[in-house]
Amino acid sequence: MAEATGPLDDRSAATGNEPVEGGPETKVRDVGLSERARALRLPLQVEALRSTPRPVGSHVRLDAGVDRPLESLIEPVLVAGDAAEALSLLPSRSVQTVVTSPPYWSLRDYEIAEQIGCDDGLAEYVKSIVVTFDALRRVLADDGTVWLNVGDSYTSGNRKYRAPDRKNRARAMSVRPPTPAGLKPKDLIGVPWRLAFALQDAGWWVRSEVIWYKPNAHPESVRDRPTKSHETVFLLSKNQDYFYDVAAVKGPNGRRLRTMWDINTEPRRRESGGVDDHPAVMPMTLARRCIRITSRPDDVVLDPYAGSGTTLLAAAELRRKWVGIELKSEYVDLIERRIAR
Repeated sequence: MAEATGPLDDRSAATGNEPVEGGPETKVRDVGLSERARALRLPLQVEALRSTPRPVGSHVRLDAGVDRPLESLIEPVLVAGDAAEALSLLPSRSVQTVVTSPPYWSLRDYEIAEQIGCDDGLAEYVKSIVVTFDALRRVLADDGTVWLNVGDSYTSGNRKYRAPDRKNRARAMSVRPPTPAGLKPKDLIGVPWRLAFALQDAGWWVRSEVIWYKPNAHPESVRDRPTKSHETVFLLSKNQDYFYDVAAVKGPNGRRLRTMWDINTEPRRRESGGVDDHPAVMPMTLARRCIRITSRPDDVVLDPYAGSGTTLLAAAELRRKWVGIELKSEYVDLIERRIAR
């Protein structure tokens, strides 16, 4: 997919080795077992299969709460399940950088019971991400980083639903969280910075706030404020010193990269028109840029809220290994279809 043309140039070539595909084949040798012995052994064989990574195409697919932790990340991994639980399957300090965008608060209903941001309170939403980031800290390299894309939202005025906008039908919700204490109807909440401050209190370094300006932002029907056309991307680090390739992406006229990034949204052709298609897809251009700056070829890139898998596709394109975690099984299947192309 071609990158959007803008004032920033991140078209530098990536070099490195392809992730290793496939894995060692396990052969079971069965000599002279009686039928009774075979019957006794069968449950053990089933348990071994349940706890052994299953190669699927060019990656391994795991299930959180079922499969055993991995000793190393030799090939790309896709994990189905809750992010905090799934992170326990990954080796310590195995990930160089994270590029992720968790579900936005009070903006989408992904129609799955364990989701965050749909009907949970704002404090619970922030806490759930902080808890996941506590688990993420263990798997991140000591010089590792996180790019965190978070959208803002407005209070609902205690309405229990959101009507569809004729210019953006995907915004409709049948349930909405209550208005946070201390805020008024129609208030802009400031979700990105509330989350950033909570992560800062939890020990993360907040190193930069990037404004992702969307020149082709979706129109809104609102008539009493400007149409929103940007989102926030934070650069976080595990420690004070971390890997950052200042030459990987240049700004206009070869200058240092600034904190205002003009990147178009990149609409995708719907695959089926059904519930398995994702309503909020990160642009490949944004994912590529982040990955280039804070990782090297053959490093591991993680997205704990993988969605439609854009971060994983960008990592593979740039010769990085990847790990994706996704809660909704339909989106896990969607990721595998996109990877298989």
